[in-house]
Amino acid sequence: MMEWKLPKTYVFNGRTVRYGISGNGPPVVIVHGTPWSSFNLRHLIEPLSKYFTVYYYDLIGYGQSDKSPGDVSLGIQNKLLDQLLDHWGLKSPFVIGHDFGGTTVLRTHLISGRDFDKIVLIDPVAISPWGSPFFQHVNAHEAAFAGVPDYIHEAIVRAYIKTAAFKPIDDATLDMIVRPWTVAGGKAAFYRQISQANSSYTDEVQPLYSKISRPVLILWGREDTWIPIEKGEVLHNMIPDSLFHVIPDAGHLVIEEQPNQLIKKIRPFLQNEPIK
Repeated sequence: MMEWKLPKTYVFNGRTVRYGISGNGPPVVIVHGTPWSSFNLRHLIEPLSKYFTVYYYDLIGYGQSDKSPGDVSLGIQNKLLDQLLDHWGLKSPFVIGHDFGGTTVLRTHLISGRDFDKIVLIDPVAISPWGSPFFQHVNAHEAAFAGVPDYIHEAIVRAYIKTAAFKPIDDATLDMIVRPWTVAGGKAAFYRQISQANSSYTDEVQPLYSKISRPVLILWGREDTWIPIEKGEVLHNMIPDSLFHVIPDAGHLVIEEQPNQLIKKIRPFLQNEPIK
C-alpha cells in the first residue's frame, strides 16, 4: 500500500495544517485542489525537488489537515496560504496551483496582495460560472449526504473521482485519493467542502485578472470534462501575456495522468528556458 505522510504542522486559527518541504534551491509552493490532497502532487514534487525547494501542504479541511466543522471555503484558503508564506519566510516564491489550488493562488495574489515570482495554473477553477450538478445537489442537501451509510459514501466518492480522469485510475492511487474522505470525520468533511464551494469567490477575483503583471503559465488537460478547455482559453485571454499549453490525453486529473508532460512545461518556465 502507498504511504503519504506530511511531517510538519502549522496551527491556523486553532486548526492544524500539515505540510512538507522537499529539495534544495529557489522556493516553489504547490497547492492542490478538490477533492484532492498533496498526495496528488507527488509526481510534481519529486522532480521539481531536484531543482527547487518545494513547499506543499493539505488545505484546511482536506487530506491530513484538520477536518473539523468550520470554514473550508475558497474564502479562507487564501488566508491560510498567506499565513503559511509568512511561516515559511517566503517573500516572492514561484507558485503552482491545480483546480481550487489555482483559485487559491489567484486569490492570494490578488486579494491577499502576496507577490509571486511566477505563477503556474493547472486546470484552475477560475472562470464563473462553475459547479457541476453534483456540487449543486450537495449544496442543497448536505445533511442528507453526510448521513448516508459509509459504504454508500465511499461508492459516491470513488465514482465522482473517476470522472475527473480521461483514462482509468489504478486501484492503488484511487484508494489513496479516497482515504482522507473515509477516515474519521472524512465523510462530513467531503460534503462540507462541496457545500461551501461558491462561485462568488471567483466572481470576486475574476475582474482583477487583467491586473496580473507576473509571468503566468496556464496548463490544461485537453479532455477535461470538469472544466472544459474553453474556460482555459478565456482565462488565457484575460491574463496579459500569459502562456497557454494544452496537455493531450489527460482530463482534469492531469497531475496524475500526465505529470511528466507538466514538468516539461513547468521546469523551463520557472528557469527562464524555452518551453518546447
